[in-house]
Amino acid sequence: MTLTEILHLRFLGNNVGAYLTCVGILLFGYLFKTLLSRLLSRLVFRFIRQKTEGVSETQFQALLIQPVSIVVFFVTVYLAFQVLDYPVNSSELKRNEPWPQVALFRVYQLGIIFGMAWIALRLVDFLVLVFRRRAETNTSRLNDQLIPFAKDLLKVLVLTMAFLVMLSRVFGVNVTALIGGLGIGGLAVAFAAKESLENLIASFTIFLDRPFAVGDLVEVGGVTGTVEKVGFRSTRLRTAEKSYVTVPNKSMIDKPLDNLSLRTARRVTFTLALSHATSSEQLRNIVQEAQQTIQDYPLTNNDVQIKFAALTPAAKEVTVQYFVETTSYDEYLNVKEELNYRLVELVEKHGGTFASTGTTIVQLGSPDRLRGLQSAEQHIV
Repeated sequence: MTLTEILHLRFLGNNVGAYLTCVGILLFGYLFKTLLSRLLSRLVFRFIRQKTEGVSETQFQALLIQPVSIVVFFVTVYLAFQVLDYPVNSSELKRNEPWPQVALFRVYQLGIIFGMAWIALRLVDFLVLVFRRRAETNTSRLNDQLIPFAKDLLKVLVLTMAFLVMLSRVFGVNVTALIGGLGIGGLAVAFAAKESLENLIASFTIFLDRPFAVGDLVEVGGVTGTVEKVGFRSTRLRTAEKSYVTVPNKSMIDKPLDNLSLRTARRVTFTLALSHATSSEQLRNIVQEAQQTIQDYPLTNNDVQIKFAALTPAAKEVTVQYFVETTSYDEYLNVKEELNYRLVELVEKHGGTFASTGTTIVQLGSPDRLRGLQSAEQHIV
């Protein structure tokens, strides 16, 4: 039997040549799908190169190679089984068609829809990457908050559209009638998802009103933390203990919110407890020089209050209050530490001493010693 005769042998409705052609197309698609996807990605990148804002072609290809290769492979499947007279149009799928043919065509449709949706999601990632590069040249922190939110929104829209296309093209569902029939059912779903809808609306309110931005230090509902992300349903805060707190967006706009990052200065207030051994002249010199020292410091303003506020049995108390003009917490701590050192040096310079706030435990001995301690207490009073 010659090769030509072998190629013309028929079984299951196709000859051997058709089967070999089908296998050859499948092998070609499988072996060269990555190469073809790389070439297609490179071709697309040439048209958008001027709008990429520094995003390299390698990064673009890394995003698209896998999803494009999936589409290329399913296209080769489409071409391969077209050779075998498999149905390739939905209009050709009749009820009398064999179920393997129908199932195969449905799998092909699902694969194409999946691949196209994957490409769309990767293009969203690429757009986000481009806008992040642009945001690096902009000092506004609104972009840091808006870009992740827009990314999530676009991905939800892409997945929703892919799902509707799948219902319509693969399963033959009338999407228009389905959406129209969701009237009463939609109300029930809306009531069931009331809190989720409120949080979604609150997320848009946050973007419009802008009470805070990503990176701000806020206090809301007894929680203090740095805003790391604003999502559809919740806002994520990083606390000083490095824990990750999720706050519903509704709470972010309904409860009083203190944006600590918008403060023009940070207040420092405490009390200096000087011993009774510190004379009035020493105390006056300490107060006057401390006032001048804090006012002259580069990161403080003239709103400095240092007063001899109270005379207690334990100490002479001086209240200190000033403002550090910085929004950085670390810088605030550094200024506070430096001025504390200077205040201690001032007290030592003028011969003052700090009062001891600890409790002294005295072991009582003979009655003569007890009478001596009582006499000392009366003398102090």
